[in-house]
Amino acid sequence: MQKMVYGNEIGHSLLYMMEQDPSFRTVAYFSMEIGLKASIPTYAGGLGVLAGDILKSAADLGVPMAGMTLLYRKGYFRQVFEDCSQTEKPVEWDPENELTLLPNEVTVMIEQRVVKVRVWCHEIQGLAGFTVPVYFLDTDVEGNTPEDRELTWYLYGGDERYRLCQEIILGSGGLRILRDLGFGNIDDYHLNEGHAAFLLLELIREMGYEYYEKVKGKGIFTTHTPVSAGHDYFSWDLINKVMHPSMARRLRRMMPEEQNISMTEIALRYSRYTNGVSKKHTEVSRAMLKSDDVDCITNGVHAFSWVGPEMSALFSKYIQGWENAPERLVQAMYIPVEEIRTAHSEAKKRLLEFVEKKTGKKLEGDRLTIGFARRVAHYKRADLILRDTDRLVRAAGGKVQFIFAGKAHPKDNPGKETLKKLLCEAENMVGTDVPIVFLEDYDMDMAALLVQGVDLWLNNPIRPREASGTSGMKCALNGVPNFSILDGWWVEGCLEGVTGWSIGPAPMEAIDDHYDESVDLDDLLEKLEKIVIPTFYDSPDEWGRVMRGAIAINGSYFNTHRVVREYCERAYGIHPRGL
Repeated sequence: MQKMVYGNEIGHSLLYMMEQDPSFRTVAYFSMEIGLKASIPTYAGGLGVLAGDILKSAADLGVPMAGMTLLYRKGYFRQVFEDCSQTEKPVEWDPENELTLLPNEVTVMIEQRVVKVRVWCHEIQGLAGFTVPVYFLDTDVEGNTPEDRELTWYLYGGDERYRLCQEIILGSGGLRILRDLGFGNIDDYHLNEGHAAFLLLELIREMGYEYYEKVKGKGIFTTHTPVSAGHDYFSWDLINKVMHPSMARRLRRMMPEEQNISMTEIALRYSRYTNGVSKKHTEVSRAMLKSDDVDCITNGVHAFSWVGPEMSALFSKYIQGWENAPERLVQAMYIPVEEIRTAHSEAKKRLLEFVEKKTGKKLEGDRLTIGFARRVAHYKRADLILRDTDRLVRAAGGKVQFIFAGKAHPKDNPGKETLKKLLCEAENMVGTDVPIVFLEDYDMDMAALLVQGVDLWLNNPIRPREASGTSGMKCALNGVPNFSILDGWWVEGCLEGVTGWSIGPAPMEAIDDHYDESVDLDDLLEKLEKIVIPTFYDSPDEWGRVMRGAIAINGSYFNTHRVVREYCERAYGIHPRGL
């Protein structure tokens, strides 16, 4: 195996173990986005934050894993509003303040040009001292053309050509960087969505097409969305224009019958293991991908990262070792309800102080505060509660206040219209009886404040388009009940009146089915008026028991320690060192 060529010890521990024990199994985790913290803005939303949480749990559990993504010097975007309309500004950040630049450099061919790719690293140190390196690929290198230097500037920016170039860099460039770093014998390559599928093409280039079964034996593929926009397709004309001819020929041999290249289809066909991210999503994926071989590993969140300081102190008081064994949170059932409510009230105070500082609006500390924060897309229906404002005011006037946050994709005009409605029209629609606040420029730090400080978490997507939905899991860890459509993870997590409340009927629809959305709205407002509001105000001890149930039942299960263990047992075939 190639030795380390640099002396700063980045990634050295993992390579050392690989050298010392030939049977030591390792995993390379490829993701278009990885969210580790707000100051490293290389994420757009749930996909990237999930990737970061999985890598953090791998470090805590001692799982030999290395992450791979792109650098994104301009980030996803910084959200600002002009005349109530979202506009996008580049994110300003300096990688040198957060990452270590390594001397390793490889090249990829794009449009017959040699493009240099260098790499930065951040090491995640687990609770027991084990480290997991995360590598960030960068083409903003002297010697590249100005156009090529910008290929790793924007996350989900540009046109189809820009996306294709980025996915060549991630797949081919990422694997070549790993080889140059010394990772010559990786056992499993985990594709977090299909964006990285070209790494399987790169493996075939290394091994030869006759070894495609061996390549397939190394691929692990997690699909995350039943929404078509989440699956990338490229025309052969674009492939032939952008990709090196020899790679395009290999790709044609891999996918001879395809009219267009589906990155999801490459990943599905050349991976030995595929999974969805909730039981409902797996059912939908099996039908959509026409494969019964899609397994289920329901998502989770990194407990230690998302539990607020007040609740963390309470857990440490009653549940020794919960930080690295979040399954022990089932013991939260023995924590006195009064102490859970007291811890939450402090987190709520922090949130409302932040809201006032950011918006100038002072919300009431004793009023039921409902949070809704996620990517703003049509199917997530952020504006559902505003579709019958007269009834909303009758049900919740003087009793409820809402906090919204989220970004719409720069090209998602319906999403932008929803934002405009929330930002500038909501107050006129409901008056002052139901205060509605929108927090601009949603990021991981703001997300933490929200999931720790709101009283109730609202989620009302169109069924069955929510693959998982990890924000509600973060809330549950903090004793915040969910009030959500039965889709994604909530199908598994909802115990009515015990961990939260459901909205609408059972999830019977297929992905292309249409249904009467007014049924969901009617049930939302009915339960809000007759169950949720009375429980919050008239039965505080009962509300506290629901908070406690959310922690003990949902928090103890929907965490990435459990997720990583399941990947180890069912996909990787390795035993976590930290167990």
